[in-house]
Amino acid sequence: MTQAPARTDILDTARDQVLGRGIGFDRDQTLAVLQLPDEHIDDLLAVAHEVRMAWCGPEVEVEGIISLKTGGCPEDCHFCSQSGLFASPVRAARLDIPSLVEAAKQTAKTGATEFCIVAAVRGPDDRLLAQVAAGIEAIRNEVDIQIACSLGMLTQEQVDRLVAMGVHRYNHNLETARSHFPKVVTTHTWEERFETLRMVREAGMEVCCGGILGMGESVEQRAEFAAELAALEPDEVPLNFLNPRPGTPFGDLEVLPATEALKAVAAFRLALPRTILRFAGGREITLGDLGARKGILGGINAVIVGNYLTTLGRPAETDLDLLGELKMPLKALGETI
Repeated sequence: MTQAPARTDILDTARDQVLGRGIGFDRDQTLAVLQLPDEHIDDLLAVAHEVRMAWCGPEVEVEGIISLKTGGCPEDCHFCSQSGLFASPVRAARLDIPSLVEAAKQTAKTGATEFCIVAAVRGPDDRLLAQVAAGIEAIRNEVDIQIACSLGMLTQEQVDRLVAMGVHRYNHNLETARSHFPKVVTTHTWEERFETLRMVREAGMEVCCGGILGMGESVEQRAEFAAELAALEPDEVPLNFLNPRPGTPFGDLEVLPATEALKAVAAFRLALPRTILRFAGGREITLGDLGARKGILGGINAVIVGNYLTTLGRPAETDLDLLGELKMPLKALGETI
């Protein structure tokens, strides 16, 4: 690791190292960013935006997500209302294939290039994989869109089946820093999640891996998490902010302050200069409209439009209007292939 620069020097270091040479910040440097006084946020976001523009370009990738299987999950992820172990209001349900196709159609109409099929499971069984295969075939017959999946932990055989289905990208979040993970999940390990990601990458699918900020982690652990993601070199990092869900162990946690969330957006961009950095769940309650604008001008270059799995998002039109106002073109489908 490099020696951590003084707070007053970290932005100059970012301009030289990350903007000028494309070398992402390490753990200590990321921590220095996260510890910047709030009065430096605008300057920090400006540097992060320059890095995004220099190393990723102005295009914004738009994605929609749909839950194929909701609720009833056997895992105890403390943030998740889909766990069958908690007294949350979410109940188990499955989506049929026509509904899946219709959701893909509506997603494509927004200009999105990615449609992600998600299931609340530890890992997929044969029935679920068969339904995913049927859904993908039906979508391909009617919609021109890339298909991603998020189906939990996989075996090698399941990875191979998804590749054969033509799945473009696989999402499996590490959720938080390795040192904090045991306080977030106890029914499986960080290492088990990492093994799925390793197999996905080796099989040739794009890797989508991020997590949730505001789950009681320290700023040091946020820096640790950014460094762990940088070492993984994912194609995409979705950044979620905890939206405390009733009935879950994290239901009473405070929402992450907007200033901390914005510093985290910029810090993750400086740690991952070439990565798709996607606004995901919780940004509405954490940042609001002004924060969304600042985030997109502070390193973000992808968004999930519409609703999330169990929480409401911003209307797709609102995000698309904002991108138009900021003169940020949507990434075309051909550029993602």
